[in-house]
Amino acid sequence: MNKFLLALVLFPSFIFAQETTTTKPKSEKNPDKFKQMYDLLATPNMYRTASGAPGPEYYQQKADYKIDIELDDKNAKLAGKETITYTNNAKESLDYLWLQLDQNQQSRKSLSPLVESNVTDPVSSPKGFSRKYLEEDFDGGFNIEYVNDAFGKPMKYSINQTMMRIELPKPLAKGEKISISLKWWYNINNYRLDGGRSGYEQFPDGNRLYILAQFYPRMAVYNDVEGWQNQQFWGSGEFALPFGDFEVNITVPADHILEATGNLLNRNEVFTATQLARYAQAEKSFDNPVIVVTQGEAEVTEKGFSDKKKTWKFKAENVRDFGISTSRKFIYDAMAVQLDSKTAMAISLYPKEGNPLWEEYSTRIVAHTLKSYSSHTFDYPYPKAISINAEDQGMEYPMICWNWGRPEPDGKYSDRVKEGMMSVIAHEVGHNFFPMIVNSDERQWTWMDEGLNSFLEYCALIEWDPKFPVDRGPAKSIVPYMSGDEKGLEPIMSNSESIRQFGNNAYGKPAAALNILRETVMGRELFDYAFKTYANRWKFKHPTPEDFFRTMEDASAFDLDWFWRGWFYTTDNNDIGIKEVKKYFVSNDEPKEVKDFLKTRRRRNRIEGPMVYMVADGSESFKASMNKPFEIKDSKSLETYINETFSKEEQTKLKTPKYFYQVTFDKPGGLVMPIIVELTFEDGTTETHHFPAQIWRMNDKEANRTFATDKKVTKIVLDPKEETADVDLTNNTWPKQEIKSKFD
Repeated sequence: MNKFLLALVLFPSFIFAQETTTTKPKSEKNPDKFKQMYDLLATPNMYRTASGAPGPEYYQQKADYKIDIELDDKNAKLAGKETITYTNNAKESLDYLWLQLDQNQQSRKSLSPLVESNVTDPVSSPKGFSRKYLEEDFDGGFNIEYVNDAFGKPMKYSINQTMMRIELPKPLAKGEKISISLKWWYNINNYRLDGGRSGYEQFPDGNRLYILAQFYPRMAVYNDVEGWQNQQFWGSGEFALPFGDFEVNITVPADHILEATGNLLNRNEVFTATQLARYAQAEKSFDNPVIVVTQGEAEVTEKGFSDKKKTWKFKAENVRDFGISTSRKFIYDAMAVQLDSKTAMAISLYPKEGNPLWEEYSTRIVAHTLKSYSSHTFDYPYPKAISINAEDQGMEYPMICWNWGRPEPDGKYSDRVKEGMMSVIAHEVGHNFFPMIVNSDERQWTWMDEGLNSFLEYCALIEWDPKFPVDRGPAKSIVPYMSGDEKGLEPIMSNSESIRQFGNNAYGKPAAALNILRETVMGRELFDYAFKTYANRWKFKHPTPEDFFRTMEDASAFDLDWFWRGWFYTTDNNDIGIKEVKKYFVSNDEPKEVKDFLKTRRRRNRIEGPMVYMVADGSESFKASMNKPFEIKDSKSLETYINETFSKEEQTKLKTPKYFYQVTFDKPGGLVMPIIVELTFEDGTTETHHFPAQIWRMNDKEANRTFATDKKVTKIVLDPKEETADVDLTNNTWPKQEIKSKFD
């Protein structure tokens, strides 16, 4: 609209805005939703800058491992020796080291079961009753046989549940290294019976499928934020780990097929000639997986239980952890994945119980996930990504993950089972990026890995199939959670062990928040650039929430403090409604409202001369004759001004609105969010308007916009595509529509 015409149209509103004052109740606090977050974020320093980038003094520790382990398949027992070489890169000296003993959560002495409420079940199976009340608990904690220095001399250590402190003979100064040797063993848990993120699955024929993780004492993180990250492992908050290099030798029954983190160094020794040839073919196949171990071969192997042994040797560089899966039941397939700068391998291992579902989809979705995530962050840097089929599991480690999803015994499966399997594979493979490479503190901030990863999982699945039924990511999917009783909610910025609705809070809400940022608040171009900047700044490093928040703003020139504050630090929800719609008509006569106002108020610099007046439908000054489409000739003062100001050619370029609608928006919800307005005209066409969240900066309760249109508006809808997580859609439409019950 021409600036002058707009000024004339809105002039009365301008008068009242200048002159009207309101008295705010003394008890009401100024709800400054746009307050900057200096009160919530850590102070920038030389380690972490105000831009969100690592500072000039940023450092991180390094932990290198040499591990030898042997699996006792008959007794489900794992024994190992390891040597840790720890490098102190901090400026300060260290008096002791902290190691994580996460298997101790499975110890009979574990306190983890005691921190959970325990109710009496009114009914249970005999097996369930026996396990709960009669049988001795499984004992799966670490048995530490020794802790020695590089010369074989015993070192003092103390164990506090899942944490081990090793006392140093002298402080470890900056730049110094120390080597520590440990010997240990533990009983492997049946995760279907005893729980856990790793263990084994028992099959009726005596075979087991092992998924082994947290199987060795692991260094804790020491950093500039909190020193030692030595919070106990209670079960929800996962793991904070430093990067390092691994050399791992794994001895298993000779008839097992095995995969693990890192490069397999002795493939010629553990693969048959046929398997080697097939794997070589897979390295050149970019479109279809190549079956390295067939189902028929696996079915023959699983009938025998070899007493012989075989050692698989792996080497992994710059990883934070190590995972293993082994079984004689495994089918094995693989294909190559071409990324922009390199090639990686997508690999799947699964028992016959996973087919035909896994043979058809697993490796393909692994490959797609690597491509999708790489496009949003950085090229996947590791040589492979492995998907393991483990019943009722979904867990991730560098280069390897376990995923649920199996057909019925007859091989049939529903779309729901297939889509669920594909979703969990994309999610767990995606964890290679967050937190295995962008290495956030999972024990403290679950959302930094699960939330960011769930968002990218959503992107990957939609890129696979735009109609893929994704539960986490779409804004509307988080509405039931955000509209729930606040007594059951926590802010996203809550410790991992203090979250009651874990999936909604740590996965769903941050995923929806990021999707809203990308699609509605920032736009894809700005968001994608900033997100990729964060990923590249912090790959192979330890970011904090502040680093993420600051980088997203720094790389986009988009002030998002209002968004972080509302979505991540509160339990507020979004509810924006249409309070009122007024139709206005142009008049040559001064409305009574303006006359009365000017009589009672003394004005400085009053505009003299003819004016354009706007009269609201239904007001005291409204006349039925006004109810018609506006034309410039209907306003004598405006027509005179136009003819005197603009040439005939310029006049043809002026907008010619015929209808004027003042819409008042109210905000029952606590969040400030953009306003998205869809106007539907009498000819069925639509027009969408976007107003930034800052429209609420002067008034947290109401906002007004006048729409000047050349066609009659028949309907106004807020958030027509449900992209802002509005919890109440009943107030989003004008004229107000009745929401029919499903029983009507």
